[in-house]
Amino acid sequence: MKLVVMGDLHYHEADETIPGWMEARNDFYRTFLGRFMELEADVHISLGDLTNYGHPSELREVYGMIRQHERTFYHALGNHDLYAQTRKEVLDITGQARYHAITTEHAVLVFIDTAKEMDFADWGGWVDEEQLQWLEEVVRASGTKPLLLFAHHPVYNTTTHSDKEKGSIHPGIDMWNILNRKEGVGIYFNGHTHVDSIVKRHNWTFVQLSACLDQHGLRIVEIERDEIRISAADFTDAAIIDNVETLYNNMKHFKHNPNARGQETDRECVVALRLAAEQK
Repeated sequence: MKLVVMGDLHYHEADETIPGWMEARNDFYRTFLGRFMELEADVHISLGDLTNYGHPSELREVYGMIRQHERTFYHALGNHDLYAQTRKEVLDITGQARYHAITTEHAVLVFIDTAKEMDFADWGGWVDEEQLQWLEEVVRASGTKPLLLFAHHPVYNTTTHSDKEKGSIHPGIDMWNILNRKEGVGIYFNGHTHVDSIVKRHNWTFVQLSACLDQHGLRIVEIERDEIRISAADFTDAAIIDNVETLYNNMKHFKHNPNARGQETDRECVVALRLAAEQK
């Protein structure tokens, strides 16, 4: 089974009165999303902040580009996706479920909603009690089958900057109470902090992706019988490289991070499955 995972995209409205901004935005995102969606995979995934403010125009335009490709696409909501509209309004436009799980022959894929609704002052993550109870049941039911969990916010004090204020799911929410119930391998994918990071804790591997405007690429996840391989793919198209500076120099609500890449060990890893099964 093969997955393609994208970090924070921040597709945004552009001011046509600023010379070159609209053209640069269109060239960058059409090229980036084209490269993302053309990759052969069973599932294509956004880890949230697909848009910069969640305006109806942003959502309709970015989904218009995505829907040009006949792919299975899932979008975990990010805080930026819920600034301008209610959660219901956003989900009505995207056609996505707020949270859900998919059980396949190879793994259980879980998508959760960690974003607060229309709270521009607090961009930290939150998971309500109803969703926590549902997630605990899903983790228990997954047994020893690999579980891949996709969210926007990291678990507190796992990946780089997840210990910062508003940099994670609220530390008062005991996510480990649920994660520790997992038998076998669990992998938690997230964005939000705009820096690559991979951390292993117990039987969980935490994989954090930086923003696409800072690192022009994605992660490819290949689930095999004995291992799960997570590799990085970078895009070097001129339409991406030449236009990105115009975007982050003009857009609001985004700050370029020149140190987003981290070390190579923060971008790729292999998670053994057979060993985990034998240790049980």
